[in-house]
Amino acid sequence: LLISLSSSGVHVAKKIDKLGMRSSDTAQIFFKDVRVPSKNLIGEEGKGFTYQMLQFQEERLWGVATVLTSLKTIIEETIDYIRQRKMFNQSVLQNQAVHFRLAELATEVELLRSLLYRTVALYVEGNDVTMAKLKAGCLAREVTDSCLQFWGGMGFISEVLVSRFYRDWRLTSIVSGTDETMISIIHKYMETLPRK
Repeated sequence: LLISLSSSGVHVAKKIDKLGMRSSDTAQIFFKDVRVPSKNLIGEEGKGFTYQMLQFQEERLWGVATVLTSLKTIIEETIDYIRQRKMFNQSVLQNQAVHFRLAELATEVELLRSLLYRTVALYVEGNDVTMAKLKAGCLAREVTDSCLQFWGGMGFISEVLVSRFYRDWRLTSIVSGTDETMISIIHKYMETLPRK
């Protein structure tokens, strides 16, 4: 249905303050006796939930593609920052644990890119794309958390990109189905769910 927020019977409650994704407004919307012209009906009446479920596959692919560039960017910015940041008279990047970890994270991001390409091909053939979305959510948390740690106290400042990505990309494991929902779907396809 297409309706305007200024339509009669539509009440927008106060804006909800969020941890991340602050550039997109979120608010409770209440509907009471709202009349919607038939010309504003999208698809078949009563099929809204079905349409929402069908579009989840494409939304999940979009989520994977969107997070990929950001993760690569945050690794690169972290490298630039810690190359200049000094601890004990040497660059933080000189610490073996740090540069080993960054190499692992960069490899994981490239594996996610390959998984996305493979998943798009599978989707075109009519297959499920749940695994890529699960991996993207987990990796978004892992990369942003690790990189923020390397920034030290500066990473906790709102004005740096790593802080924003840490807040914003946490949503990847929630939106379009939580990680736990993704795991349940994957179990179903693997036929490993316990029988009742």
